[in-house]
Amino acid sequence: MYPLLKIDTNKFKHNLNSILSLMGKFNLSTMAVSKVFCAEQNLIDIINCSDVEFIADSRLENLKKMVTTKKKVLLRLPSISDVLDTVHYSDISLNSEILTIRKLNEAGFALGKTHEIILMIDLGDLREGIFDYKELRDNIEEIKKLKFIKLIGLGTNLTCYGGVIPTTKTYEKFRVIINKIKEDTGFYPSLITGGNSSSIDLLINSKLPDFINNLRIGEALVLGRETAYGDYIDDMYNDVFTLEAELIEVKNKPSLPIGEIGMNAFGEKPSFIDIGNHKRGIISIGRQDVDYNDLIPLDVIDILGSSSDHIILDLSKAEKDYQVGDIIKFNLTYGSVLSLFTSKYVEKKYE
Repeated sequence: MYPLLKIDTNKFKHNLNSILSLMGKFNLSTMAVSKVFCAEQNLIDIINCSDVEFIADSRLENLKKMVTTKKKVLLRLPSISDVLDTVHYSDISLNSEILTIRKLNEAGFALGKTHEIILMIDLGDLREGIFDYKELRDNIEEIKKLKFIKLIGLGTNLTCYGGVIPTTKTYEKFRVIINKIKEDTGFYPSLITGGNSSSIDLLINSKLPDFINNLRIGEALVLGRETAYGDYIDDMYNDVFTLEAELIEVKNKPSLPIGEIGMNAFGEKPSFIDIGNHKRGIISIGRQDVDYNDLIPLDVIDILGSSSDHIILDLSKAEKDYQVGDIIKFNLTYGSVLSLFTSKYVEKKYE
């Protein structure tokens, strides 16, 4: 059945072991981020057999279904409406709002369970995290008094929103804040989670500051690349996941639509380049499943556009003489892996 997302479990395991080996050289613990593959149990089971210390996900739904003895971490800041589930289904959560932390404490009391948290600090990427030092200090002083909350660490996030690249200069700001917190509050974090796959470049070049003892690794694990500069990591696979889609139409057609141009199915006014009549194909997958800009054809094929349920291809330069029923294969980006795993209309096959 197509479209089909193929998952090479041996390559996934290889990438996981490569990451663990790299992290182990510098005495860092690993949070394996499972959100991109929707915490599918086949891949969680591979992580379960490894030395990974934590499995982290942004979705409570994924943490609920996950079968593991690893510590489960909620990556996205908890919603107040979900504090009971957060305490019940995760061991640790990342936080930046004291009101939410108070509610987590109440949930811990109700469930008879102490919940561990990591306070996030915003170093300038401007996604989650406390930006004001006084707020950070005051929050820590209050958290220390909460009976069902255990503050175990401090963390920061880079590149995900503002694109701020981890540098030794940026991390020096982090070090100064941590040292000042120790001095002002007496809190010594056991876990300092300094970033994600964008920190791999510093790690490879032995420039990651030694006060950081944890990284949250997603894209490097599944695609074998660091995300500061987009470089692939030596001896890791970038094709753990591949997409196969079936051609449902192959015809010679003009490259320009004929008639007055209005809006397409998504309320956009499209534009086109005239390259004359050419061989065009349609595959049975569309924007509902994936953004075509995140697909990388394995043949010499240009992707022209998409509607909800169709992607239109220029097959005129392809090495193969494609016909209806043939299969087109694609390598994937992080965004396309995420979308394809989320879509219930895409078959998943583990090999």
